Amino acid sequence: MKKNKKEKSKNKRRKFKQFDLNDRIKIEIRHRDGWSLRQIAEYLGNGRTAGSICREIGGKPRKGIGKYQAHISHEKALAGKTDKKQFRLKNKLVRKYVMEKLKLGWSPEQISLRLTIDHPKETISYEAVYQYIYAQIYREGNGAVKKGCEDLRKYLPRRHKRRAKKGFRKAQKLERMGKLPSIEDRPKEADKRKEIGHFEDDTIVSRQSLIRVKSINERASGVVFLGKMSDGTNKESTRVVCERLSSLPSSFRKTLTRDRGMENMGWTDIERALSLKVYFAHSYCSYERGSNENLNGLVRRFFPKKTNFAKVTDEEIFRIEYFLNTRPRKRFGGKTPLEVLLEKIGVALDY
Repeated sequence: MKKNKKEKSKNKRRKFKQFDLNDRIKIEIRHRDGWSLRQIAEYLGNGRTAGSICREIGGKPRKGIGKYQAHISHEKALAGKTDKKQFRLKNKLVRKYVMEKLKLGWSPEQISLRLTIDHPKETISYEAVYQYIYAQIYREGNGAVKKGCEDLRKYLPRRHKRRAKKGFRKAQKLERMGKLPSIEDRPKEADKRKEIGHFEDDTIVSRQSLIRVKSINERASGVVFLGKMSDGTNKESTRVVCERLSSLPSSFRKTLTRDRGMENMGWTDIERALSLKVYFAHSYCSYERGSNENLNGLVRRFFPKKTNFAKVTDEEIFRIEYFLNTRPRKRFGGKTPLEVLLEKIGVALDY
């Protein structure tokens, strides 16, 4: 007799399954019509009990505010499953790797790319990393940190409390008079990002001082160059560009694309010094230099607005440059800009 009871209990467990959306809609309708919990359980079948219906409804009234709603309950159930699944990640090795790289300043996408290189048997999606981060905060990021958890949002590139859509910064440069070499005339090879030698540049400004930071990036390899300008004159802008790009062989200096800021009006001096051609993007079209705009956003992670660049040393700037050049990049399959540059032209930058 005891064995039969055990077998019956096992069979009951096998028959039971979690509520799906169809079940929840039936529960909502019958509950609203005044059916008892036991009646609803019998109607659904499949081993349902009055207790399981009670837990599903959670004391919700039949009418008015707070009533049981099938779709809302189903969405919460799915969200709960996702949180539990992503909160664990895969194993201790992956969790440790994610935590270490986040605290180094890597983005979830870069972690996803590089994990398979450093640990070939392991994989993880960047979405799983984001879910892992936000699952540790109540109310999808709007609440407090859960007990025993750590707030990792501060290590994300944008540090958003909640996940937000990406956007572009608005162009704020003034239209400059005079005819300048247009980006429309730039060689098509620069658009394809296949050959080394096509650069973009911009100036990162601080209201706290006259000192600025010049940012330069190479389109094909993603290599970054940063340098301090003592002021916002075109003479200083020209000096920094020439000093930084002169470290590359002349055969790999082809074009430079910039905006129409006054500090960029010394372009003819750059052409003569570096033997390359300078082109200007259209006014209010920062997307034409999208790579450089993205670079500026990354630099702002370390030097946010209101940073006094007069207090920032050259060593700090080169340290940030080195960090950006040794990050894994998605478009290179996880390789770093320095690795790509070395592969393409056989030149290694010294730090």
